[in-house]
Amino acid sequence: MRECLGVAGFVLVGGQSRRMGRDKALLTGLGGTLVAQVALQVREAASTVTLLGDPAKYGYLGFPVVADVVTGCGPMAGLHAALLAIEATDAERVLIVACDLPNVDAAFLKRLLDHRQARCVAARSDRGLEPLCAVYHRNTLAEVDAAVRDGRLRMRDLVAQLSGIGVEVDPRLVRNVNTEEDWQMHLTENK
Repeated sequence: MRECLGVAGFVLVGGQSRRMGRDKALLTGLGGTLVAQVALQVREAASTVTLLGDPAKYGYLGFPVVADVVTGCGPMAGLHAALLAIEATDAERVLIVACDLPNVDAAFLKRLLDHRQARCVAARSDRGLEPLCAVYHRNTLAEVDAAVRDGRLRMRDLVAQLSGIGVEVDPRLVRNVNTEEDWQMHLTENK
């Protein structure tokens, strides 16, 4: 795994997409899949991108894919897998972005990466800190591992435990698509 400036970029895929009714990562429109749009922004910011999900399901998309080491633990398992994936590299931090953030851009992600000393830095929107648009230092692995083991899977709780700092963001950049209506609105706004 190649990294730039001590950062490895990751995109979370493979959620259950219950409200959408189909895999959000594979939604198509505006020139490609949703996950590809997000992955390209992550790669521009971090110079590398890996998907966190099932390699059998997402491997054909042309990006490296890392599977969860512990299954059934949602995004926390994805973060856990990302931190384990950088253990044998020189990367000091992981940039984690959810695949359902179609408006996220590399310029904002680079602003997150500017906070090199923080253990956790996340986008701060009108909803508070956004743990799925965030940077985590490799030294957070112990806390993430304990959270997975203990079943404490709320990402916002982890960010609070890590004394995460926030970087203000236009709420539109971290507005996710959870329903078909959200997706259609996104497509209409970006024609």
